[in-house]
This record gives sequence, structure tokens and C-alpha cells, in this order.
Amino acid sequence: MELVHLGHACVVADTGSARILIDPGAFSEGYQTLEGLDAILITHQHFDHLDLEKLPALLGQNPDAELVVDPGTAEQLRERDIAHTVREPGERFTVGGSTVDVVGGDHAVIHPDIPGITNNGYLLDGTVLHPGDSFTVPERTPDVLFLPTGAPWLKVSEAVDYLRAVAPPLAVPIHEAVLANPDLHYGLFSTLAPEGTEVRVAPRGVALAM
Repeated sequence: MELVHLGHACVVADTGSARILIDPGAFSEGYQTLEGLDAILITHQHFDHLDLEKLPALLGQNPDAELVVDPGTAEQLRERDIAHTVREPGERFTVGGSTVDVVGGDHAVIHPDIPGITNNGYLLDGTVLHPGDSFTVPERTPDVLFLPTGAPWLKVSEAVDYLRAVAPPLAVPIHEAVLANPDLHYGLFSTLAPEGTEVRVAPRGVALAM
């Protein structure tokens, strides 16, 4: 599998049998020109995970790609008459020859006064987990965890606790665009990671072969 981090929450995964884009949001770059996608997966409705203004052009470049979203995002897409498939936690579906399990269900709490929303985490082929904005711990340990680094709902100790709870062989930090100096967080992840977990930073647009 080849993974490319396009900044913040946006990732492209080429499984060898499917090419999947996750969370093309406003803080990410490089996804706008992608072609040959089999699916576009959206974890939740926030603008840093889904740029609704750029989505139609992306879908136009990838007419065969299935747009998969959580129930909350579906409401926004219906208003814009954008075709999509709603998936919920507990569902499993296939993209090309790859399997996608939907996990989680709820966005992490930003503040009690802010209404909660839905959030899908996506586990690709049982090996790569993108949790969206959540602390979802899957039943099975993935080989790779895309680890949220900085957000209004997240402090670094929570990220470390999540990393320890999942304890993957490899953690790739994402969701970093809100931080002025994400390297500080990356260093803490490496220092405080559980035994057997490597933390590897993926520069934007650079492929990681798994």
C-alpha cells in the first residue's frame, strides 16, 4: 500500500486494488488535480475535512469515484444535489478490491456548548485507520494509524493517550494545520509512544510505501 499525506486530514491511499482519497478539506493541497480515484471518503462535515466549493470539480475529474459520507455530511450534500452514499459505523463495503470498515460514530467534544456531530472513521483493508476527529480504538490493531496532532478538540496528552491505546506498529501524524510548530508535537509523540510503535512524519505530497 502507498500512502500520501496532502496536509492536515487529507490522505490518498493506493491499496494496489483501489485508489482512495480521504477528507479533501480547506487546509489541504494537491487533491484538486487528482484523477483515477475509485472513492472519496469523508469522515465528517467540517470545512477542514470537506471543501464543498471544490468538491464538484473533484468529482467531475473522477466520474467513477463513489462519494462516501457520514449521516451528518449527507444533509449538506442533499442541499447541493450532490450524489453520495451514506455509511455508518458497523458497515463494511468494498472499493475496487479493497475492504473499508466504518468505525466510530461521534466527533470528539470541542466544548459542551457546541452541538455534537457524527464522524466516521475508516479502516482500509484492516490495516490503515483514519479516525477523522475522534479517538476511536478499533477492535483489531491496524498496521498504520493516522494520528490527529492538533485541533480545538484535542490536547497533546489526549493524542498520546490515543496513540498508546491503539498502539500501532506505525503512526503517521496528520491534522496539523492549526499548529504553528507541529514538530513539537511530533517530538512528544516519538518520545511518549508505546514500545513497538514508530512515529513517522510524512511530508506533504511524499509517498510512504507500506
